[in-house]
Amino acid sequence: RVPEENLVGELNRGFYQVLEFFDESRIEIAAQALGTAEAAFDRTMEYIKQRELHGKKLAEFQITRHKIADMATKIEAAKLLTYKAAWNFDNGRRIDPVLTSMAKWFAARTAVEVADEAIQLHGGYGYITEYEVERIYRDAKITEIYEGTREVQKNTIASGLIGKL
Repeated sequence: RVPEENLVGELNRGFYQVLEFFDESRIEIAAQALGTAEAAFDRTMEYIKQRELHGKKLAEFQITRHKIADMATKIEAAKLLTYKAAWNFDNGRRIDPVLTSMAKWFAARTAVEVADEAIQLHGGYGYITEYEVERIYRDAKITEIYEGTREVQKNTIASGLIGKL
């Protein structure tokens, strides 16, 4: 038995308090993932404007431009979800586990996809430690794992939308 003076939080509410902690921390992880995606994007933009292939800058190739458009769009969508979850929290609204899980899952998935594309656009250089994108990929991947994997986030989202069966 835990002495009363050592009780953290409310009696018999520990499990629910931990869940509330996860809901809050998922906003922070979404923001971390968003920053990671933006870092991968920024490094890639610098690289494609300098690197030449067959006498042309990588940025001039249509496939590169399409990849950049995809990366930027995913980042903006992740930003909107993350900002909405953070705004709700900052303004004292009840934390919505569906929204925080959406923000965490989508921002983390975006970070991984953007970092992966950054490595692709860097070619072999993207895989060596002299270029930051290989580290950024590892930083992105961990955001999909801690505070609940993407499968856990999807379960939370679905349970919130469908309800308990």
